[in-house]
Amino acid sequence: MSVYLIATLDTKGIEAAFVRDMLASLGVAALVIDAGCLGTPAIAADISREDVFRAAGTTLDEMLRLGDRGTAVTKAAQGAAKIIAGLHTAGGVTGVLGLGGSAGTTIATAAMQTLPIGIPKVMVSTLASGQVRPWVGDKDVLMLNAVVDILGINRISRVILTEAARALAGIVLFSQLPLVGSPLQPAPAQTVAPDKPLIAASMFGVTTPCVMRAREVLEAAGYEVVVFHATGNGGQAMESLIADGQFAGVLDITTTELADELVGGILTAGPDRLTAAGKRGVPQVISVGALDMVNFGPPETVPQKFNDRQFYRHNATVTLMRTTADENRLLGEEIGRKAAAASGPTAIVVPLQGVSAIDRAGQPFDAPESRAALFAGLRHTCDRVVVYELDRHINDREFAEAAARMLVEMLPEIPAASAPRSSSAPSH
Repeated sequence: MSVYLIATLDTKGIEAAFVRDMLASLGVAALVIDAGCLGTPAIAADISREDVFRAAGTTLDEMLRLGDRGTAVTKAAQGAAKIIAGLHTAGGVTGVLGLGGSAGTTIATAAMQTLPIGIPKVMVSTLASGQVRPWVGDKDVLMLNAVVDILGINRISRVILTEAARALAGIVLFSQLPLVGSPLQPAPAQTVAPDKPLIAASMFGVTTPCVMRAREVLEAAGYEVVVFHATGNGGQAMESLIADGQFAGVLDITTTELADELVGGILTAGPDRLTAAGKRGVPQVISVGALDMVNFGPPETVPQKFNDRQFYRHNATVTLMRTTADENRLLGEEIGRKAAAASGPTAIVVPLQGVSAIDRAGQPFDAPESRAALFAGLRHTCDRVVVYELDRHINDREFAEAAARMLVEMLPEIPAASAPRSSSAPSH
């Protein structure tokens, strides 16, 4: 096994040595990468800071000449990421552990984010008690709160660093066991079903009934469904895994993150949302789930420029703002353009009676004129992609079943599938 420990050895050398030795005592040998620059390393590294900066296209001497900490951190992050990515390509990474404050966290997690899901990644960070999305990204990075600053081995830091070593060692050592059954009594190999083709689906709380029913239909047809919560990070993760070739098809019911990107909400997945399936040619069925809303935190966090807008208090920490007709038209046009650019089978299905649990007759965000603008925007830009208009609400059972069956029709036949395929897609 090849486990790597990333730290700035000029400021975290003693702590890195403690973790390295703890890992060794647990049966996991770790190689240390020095991502420091301006000070003197406290311990020797297996991969030196010279190697790290060389991988970033510069030199340690150049960093020392500049004497700029920000530049050094940026280059160290680039170098560490390139080194870890190269080692992984060569088949030589079974786990990564990082130690640091803001600089060390930036450097180590940049390297971790080059690795696929499933390779253990543990980050001991002074930033882990806050918003960690910038460092976790769309990967399975385990953030462990350092509680105290990572400076010396004391009665608190010793506990935290030991936890980190045990966590990484446990994941690495137990990763050789099957994912099913008890670790002590693994299930017999013959009871593990062969992998089914994977389908990615997007969901929000206000589209849950739709995705739950669609999942049942897809599973009955022989697929395994992986659901991503449309919280920005969820959409990013879905796009990343689609781009990596993990999915046979995509049921993108809930494209709400596009609204946050357009208007300025807190749950954006970035401008590349709804592009990976199209670029890779993966069959996809797209809908307009929860495009009636933009997400903010508690009411006092909503920017003042939106004071005259319509709001709905989802809970104590989430405030929803109704999208306008103009915003909906732009969102429809964006979805239409992205769908039209797809290289693989693509269809759009829209629920004429509402796009979320609170966008239907009698609910707070019911706005027929905004829905009409959304659908008009779609038609304006979708080009050759067919838009299936169903006179249903998005959470109606019939809508969910139609969307799921439409995707099944696009996918290759599965040998011995557990359910017959529908003979036709809904008419539009």
